[in-house]
Amino acid sequence: MSQPQKPGPSAKVTLREITAETVGPVCRLSRTLPEHQHGFVADNAFSIAQAHFSETAWFRAVYADETPVGFIMLDDDATKPEYFLWRFMIGGDYQGNGYGRKAIELLVDYVKTRPGAKELLVSFVQKEHGPEEFYLKTGFKLNGQMHGGEVGATLEL
Repeated sequence: MSQPQKPGPSAKVTLREITAETVGPVCRLSRTLPEHQHGFVADNAFSIAQAHFSETAWFRAVYADETPVGFIMLDDDATKPEYFLWRFMIGGDYQGNGYGRKAIELLVDYVKTRPGAKELLVSFVQKEHGPEEFYLKTGFKLNGQMHGGEVGATLEL
């Protein structure tokens, strides 16, 4: 039996609901992160479990063609209205192909459909090899806020 083809940089990126059939591969993506990234994002299995106990969690697997390559979760609270990128990761084997940037674009497209959406918020650990450079390149700007020891940033919609 041959190994499935790894998607390339030109793969179509989509955000898909996680099903009973896809939850395993999405959870296993956490194991592919490089050692220096382990403290930057919660394990996907923990995030999915947490989402099932939150009334405002909106979460999806990030796919490149037919391959799950990441996970994204939004705190989607239309009553405030506030939209916070709660969790985001691209598996270690799939980083550097533009999938993360495209996933953020797709998330922004979704958030723009939400009531009163004017901005997307995120927070992250500000350390060497952390996600700060990625978020700044995708249009987020540091906003001077702190969230549980993490630096806050805002993307104006």
